[in-house]
Amino acid sequence: MPSAPRAPGAPHLGVALDSAGRYDADTYVRLARLAERGGLDFVTLGDSFSRPGPDALAVLARVAPATTRIGLVPTVTTTHTEPFHVQAAVATLDWVSRGRAGWQVDVSTTAAEARLFGRRPAAPAEEVWREAGEVADVAGRLWDSWDDDAEIRDESTGRFVDRDRLHHVDFEGATFRVRGPSIVPRPPQGRPVVVVDATGEHARAVAARHADVALVRADGPDGAGAVRAELRDRAADAGRDPDTLRVLAAVTVDLGNGERTHVPDLDPVHPVIAYERRGSAVVPRAGGSGAPYGGGLHYAGGPVGLADLIADWHGSGRVDGFHLTPLTPARDLERLVNGTVTLLRHRGLARTFYPGSTLREHLGLARPAGRYAGARVAGGAR
Repeated sequence: MPSAPRAPGAPHLGVALDSAGRYDADTYVRLARLAERGGLDFVTLGDSFSRPGPDALAVLARVAPATTRIGLVPTVTTTHTEPFHVQAAVATLDWVSRGRAGWQVDVSTTAAEARLFGRRPAAPAEEVWREAGEVADVAGRLWDSWDDDAEIRDESTGRFVDRDRLHHVDFEGATFRVRGPSIVPRPPQGRPVVVVDATGEHARAVAARHADVALVRADGPDGAGAVRAELRDRAADAGRDPDTLRVLAAVTVDLGNGERTHVPDLDPVHPVIAYERRGSAVVPRAGGSGAPYGGGLHYAGGPVGLADLIADWHGSGRVDGFHLTPLTPARDLERLVNGTVTLLRHRGLARTFYPGSTLREHLGLARPAGRYAGARVAGGAR
């Protein structure tokens, strides 16, 4: 199999804002502003039916007017929720943020979560991920159901929308049926960015077909590169241009111990993989286990070593960037921005300003044309 093309330009960087036990909006606004000051592509905020915590989509809607450039990506669970409502909420976030919205697709598989809704029993991962792919599909169709020029806002006649520029959607999936058009005009980005954690096989299939950004968990650059190549091949098999898929390595980051601190011992289920520079290479630090942390890489060290790891993995073409989860958000994000990002900027590997205003522009992704716009013919007939 030929190797995947080299990841071009600077690495894309996203960071998780998850802060256990914090329910005040100010915490997330402050962290998002810090990430924006660092020129990061986007922030994420996790959400789940199984644990207490703020509603990620609502929190980032609050963050939107307090920021100006950084992308905002809440986790949205597609199981037990209405696809029509999901797409409307994500489209609204895109409007509130003026084109900076994404959404991380997630699913629910537990009986306890199913009981919260009482609509249907829990289903296996294969089934709910297939449904998630269908939700991503119909969301795109509903976002395209308004042409970009459908709003006319004609005060003299009282007409808000040109009906000839709205398109009927009648989608039937395995577990739901949706009829459109949407109740929200086409989002500023056309379609907000779709993010999928492609760790599991069923999620990987959805990522290859529908994701703009795929997160992968690997314990080294070779593993990450293999998953990237697989995802690109599967995207091509699905009829996509693989260059429209960004593959980011997921890394848990602990920047609290400095550059030379020995790797701390963790329980054997979640050992640390830490990296350090030796000569011209970044290698697992002595004392590290070489096994994944929670299904991915755990970096424990200082800002310089993290900058080296990012530069080496991206420079070898293994990944298009990184999604970083700070172990201690307030501390680690500050050290990431003021330390690691500063070093990457010095090496020409991080932006000093945002050249565009939308998340798609940050990721180097074109704004997609509406799939139904060509259905109109002269005279407005369809």
